[in-house]
Amino acid sequence: MNYKDYYGILGVSKNATEDEIRKAYRKLALRYHPDKTKGDKAANEKFVEINEANQVLSDPEKRKKYDQFGADWKHYEESGSQQGGFDWSKYAAGNEGRRRQKMSAEDFESMFGSGEDVDLFDLLFGGRGGRRRSARSAAFKGEDLNAETTISLKEAFHGSTRLIRLDDQTISVKIPPGIANEQVLRVAGKGMDGTNGGVNGDLYLTVKIAPHPEFRREGNDLYRDLHVELYTAMLGGKVLVKTPKGSVKVDVPKETPNHKVLRLRGLGMPVFGRKEAFGNLFVTIEVQLPDRLTPEETALFEKLAALRKQTQG
Repeated sequence: MNYKDYYGILGVSKNATEDEIRKAYRKLALRYHPDKTKGDKAANEKFVEINEANQVLSDPEKRKKYDQFGADWKHYEESGSQQGGFDWSKYAAGNEGRRRQKMSAEDFESMFGSGEDVDLFDLLFGGRGGRRRSARSAAFKGEDLNAETTISLKEAFHGSTRLIRLDDQTISVKIPPGIANEQVLRVAGKGMDGTNGGVNGDLYLTVKIAPHPEFRREGNDLYRDLHVELYTAMLGGKVLVKTPKGSVKVDVPKETPNHKVLRLRGLGMPVFGRKEAFGNLFVTIEVQLPDRLTPEETALFEKLAALRKQTQG
C-alpha cells in the first residue's frame, strides 16, 4: 500500500478545520456514493479512499500522527518493515539516535489496533524473540455509509421512522421531531463491517423535507397565508386557522389591513432535541373582496362610499 495524501483526496489544505474537512467529506461522499455510481469501479475505489481519508483526518489523534509520520509511513510500507526502511531516529529525543521508543497501549491502539505495551524498535526492526508484528493484522473501523430520505413536513413535526435499504440489510432509523431540512443523522454501527475485529462504521442519513402546499418553514417558525372576508377584516371576528397541531380559532381585530401578520405563539415546529419547545406560526392576512354583487349589495356599497366621502370632507 502506497502513501496516500489524505488532504489531497478530500481537496482541503493541511490547515483545514474540522468543519471544513467534514463538509468536504460529505460533498465527495454524496458524489461518489455507490448508490449514485452503480457499476463504476473507479468511483467505488474513490469512495473507499474518501472514507479512509475522513477516518484519519476527522480524528484529532490520528490526524496528529498522520501529520507527524505520514511521509515515513510510505517508506515503512514500501520497505515491508525491513530494517533500514524506516528512519525512526529523527524522532528520538536528544542525540540518542535509535534508542528504543515505548508506546502506551492507547497510542498503539490508535495507530495499529493492538491492546498491549509494545517495544516499537522491536516492532519495526525485528528485534528480540521475533516479537515483530505486522500492521496488516491491526483492527480497523469499517467504512461509514451515506444515505438520504425524504419526509413530509407533518412527519418532521411529529417525528417518523424510516426503513433504509443498504445492500443486503434493512435499517430502521428513528427521525426525531423538529428535524431540519438536509440535517444529517448519525446511526452508530450501521456502516460497513470492521476489519480484524474493528468496530463497524456508521451510517450518515441526510433527511430532506418535501415542500408543503400551505406552510413555509424558516428555522423553527412556520408561515402561512389566511384568506379573510372583507366584512370580517373590517368589523373584526373569529376565523379558523389550520396549524400542524390542529385547527384553532383566531381573533381578527377590527379594521385589520390587508397583509397584516398575526403571530401565534408556540404553534410552529418543535425545537429539535428539546421537549415541549416550539417555534411560532406567522399568519399573513389576505383580504378577499366580494364578487358577483347583487344589485342591493352594490347599492349599499355606493351608499357606504358616499358616507365615507362626506366623513372625509
